[in-house]
Amino acid sequence: MKEYIERKLTETIINRLKQFPVVAVLGPRQCGKSTLVKQILKNFSSSLYLDLELQSDYNKLNDPEAFFVFNKNNLICLDEIQRKPDIFPIIRGIVDKTTYKGQFIILGSASPILLRQSSESLAGRIALLDLTPFTLLELDSSYLIRHWQRGGFPDSFLADSDKTSIIWRENFIRTYLERDIPSLGFRITTNIIHRLWIMLAHTSGQIFNSSKLGASLGVSYSTVRTYLEILEQTYMVRILQPYYTNIKKRLIKSPKVYIRDTGILHSLLGIEDHNSLMGNPVYGNSWESYALEQISSQFPRWSKSFYRTAAGAEIDLILEKGDHRIAVEFKVSTAPKVTTGFYNVLEDLNIEKAFVIAPLLNDKFYPLNDKCNVCTLDWFLSQKIEDLVFLPT
Repeated sequence: MKEYIERKLTETIINRLKQFPVVAVLGPRQCGKSTLVKQILKNFSSSLYLDLELQSDYNKLNDPEAFFVFNKNNLICLDEIQRKPDIFPIIRGIVDKTTYKGQFIILGSASPILLRQSSESLAGRIALLDLTPFTLLELDSSYLIRHWQRGGFPDSFLADSDKTSIIWRENFIRTYLERDIPSLGFRITTNIIHRLWIMLAHTSGQIFNSSKLGASLGVSYSTVRTYLEILEQTYMVRILQPYYTNIKKRLIKSPKVYIRDTGILHSLLGIEDHNSLMGNPVYGNSWESYALEQISSQFPRWSKSFYRTAAGAEIDLILEKGDHRIAVEFKVSTAPKVTTGFYNVLEDLNIEKAFVIAPLLNDKFYPLNDKCNVCTLDWFLSQKIEDLVFLPT
């Protein structure tokens, strides 16, 4: 595999630098933010990179206004910006005085302080972008099994062996709990959030029940919800809300919760290789978690939800934009089938197109009928989603 893997966010960051004085790239630790931006800075003749976890770089901002004025001709990158949240008002004063675009790139992990400071101090002056770990489209479809098993964090995916990858992920989980969460300003009981994380791994892709989880953990349902929000804000879980419609059916109203990176999911469950995964009860849910995260990263501007009635009729994912709706079902089968109830839901919701995404062995795509198609994940991701709505039958 090549030494540097091009990130699909690269062009967007460069374009936002032409449109905004400040661009923020947010994402979980170790997802490749620093590597990406250092690569981008090579395109600029005058740039400056500060890692605020290094005391020598941190000290350069003892008088930040003087530092920024002295380096006014540089594109300044501030990495680990959450270590100095009080700097946002000063950045605002600088960009308001100079008024030109592309002055700052700031990198950080989500935290209440960071997001609040940026929204309050830099409203209208900052573009916020999320960077995920490697996506399948940034790699190659031939790496799907490895990507699914190890996840997308660069050090995990690129490890020289499965064993090295597992060791990295185990240390990531420990560091996240013991160092990262407290450093972001969250006040938690580490043992409880760790146990909750493991429980969510066992139920990834299932309906979230805060009362049941709280009873298992010996805490209130409100504590469970608070800890879930922390995991969501730090990019560890994705919360998928139910689809609301006014048809006369009893609908499930609780959300689904997914572990976003399947490498982390498998480590939390002690699944060390793909053979072990295939024999594990979470095999189907792992595929659903993996495919959903790839689709969510590729099509961020489409709203996402799931549909389930109290009688059990369901659709795993509904993608919606304007008047258009696409239904997606995830099947970890080389010969997937759908039920009559699935087609009934398509009629109830007036869905234009439906896709069953499965790890097919031979075909990339084939139609089941005039409304529903079966395809591989890489085929679906490679399409323009607007074109999928009007896919010829």
